[in-house]
Amino acid sequence: MIKYEVRFLEPAKVFLDKLDSRSREKILFNIWKSRETNNPELFKKLSFDIWEFRTYFKDKHFRLFAFWDKTNTNITLVIVTHGSIKKTQKIPKKEIERAIKLRKDYLENK
Repeated sequence: MIKYEVRFLEPAKVFLDKLDSRSREKILFNIWKSRETNNPELFKKLSFDIWEFRTYFKDKHFRLFAFWDKTNTNITLVIVTHGSIKKTQKIPKKEIERAIKLRKDYLENK
């Protein structure tokens, strides 16, 4: 059973478009898979409002940042804000701050 619908903001689309097709397909496969299962290896909470879709492929850690939009009572949405390739153990604070800003902009302009 699918638990939520996923939508991509423009920065997330731009990130995915810059990747090679196999990496992009693997990331999208993991996102679709996460809609049916509770697996922190695929979808994990980072902070109060920000989550990340996680994909390890070709020795790279891909991260797509997201948040929940439960304003529509008919469907639960997960909005993907942007992506990055993780280079350190810790998620850079600027990536979380960017996701928070994109979330705020989305909710204000909805």
